[in-house]
Amino acid sequence: MRKLFLAVLLLTAAVLTKPVWEDEAEQLASLEVLAPFFDAAESAKELTERVAGEAEVLPAPAPALEPTEALFAIRNVTLGMEKDEVQQDIGLPLRLMENEYGTQWHSYHDDYSGYMLLSFDSGGRVNGMFTNQDIFTSGKGITGDSTREEVRSILGAPLSYLQKGNIQYLFDSKEQYDVFRLDSAYITVFYDLHENNNVTAVQVIADDLENERPSIYAEPGDALKEGYELLLFELTNSTRAEFGLPLLEWNPDAQAVARLHSEEMAENSYFSHTNMAGRSPFDRMEAGGISFYVAGENLAYGQYSSVFAHEGLMNSKGHRENILKPAFRHLGVGVAFNKEKQPFFTANFFDD
Repeated sequence: MRKLFLAVLLLTAAVLTKPVWEDEAEQLASLEVLAPFFDAAESAKELTERVAGEAEVLPAPAPALEPTEALFAIRNVTLGMEKDEVQQDIGLPLRLMENEYGTQWHSYHDDYSGYMLLSFDSGGRVNGMFTNQDIFTSGKGITGDSTREEVRSILGAPLSYLQKGNIQYLFDSKEQYDVFRLDSAYITVFYDLHENNNVTAVQVIADDLENERPSIYAEPGDALKEGYELLLFELTNSTRAEFGLPLLEWNPDAQAVARLHSEEMAENSYFSHTNMAGRSPFDRMEAGGISFYVAGENLAYGQYSSVFAHEGLMNSKGHRENILKPAFRHLGVGVAFNKEKQPFFTANFFDD
């Protein structure tokens, strides 16, 4: 019998479709969504209110941003800036993570406030940038308060596909993001469907870096797997910091449980919270030696990277609730790739 004083499991599965091939006309089937259920005397609402009252509120980031003539600058960093100049202004990165472009994301933040990712080319110049916090400036006047319609009125019509060799990868963004090609860069602007379609994240990739990527999906490997796992963890914490929530601690036991589930889904071509042996996330976490009062699981698959996976999860109500749940204290992320190189993401949240 499970020894749970408080059991609240929010089970949700990503309703996000993968890119389709150039000649495919049919739509991919929507993936299953499992509604939250509760098995406790204390309701989820009461639990959230109680824990939120006890939680320490983290300070919001307050970078000193300067006006820029560039299309986008993040913490005053722009494409082409020298690494020495960057590090003189914002310090050394706290972590390096393999990314889908064959380079590494350099992660900069102060307890996940002022969060940004940078990539550098072989000459030490910035060739990629990302943030999911309101720490960017734009020579075009785009801010975190700008809406999707305002961004499009400023930047024009977004791209409908990305060409890789002889293949066109169609964007099925469901209005969650737009991709633009401007000023020798590919600009992806992400929107928060739960907050008036305002800008929630910006990614800027230099032409050279994007054009060197042979396929929309990266070549799988251990370094990429670990990079995707750690990045999804960091993106979760940077979002919690932006919302003033307690940060999560990385949990290797939860990572191991999550990896096993992602591997089984990838190898057997299925997508569900219940594994092939009929075990729920509760069962799998307990079998992995994890004791918990409250737990939750997010699943996603087929997104191009952890960035796209996280932004998609934030636009799905049940996933968003898990990411922003004050009661959670620990997180482990596990990633695996199928034969088509598509990543499967499993994120296990809990508090003990």
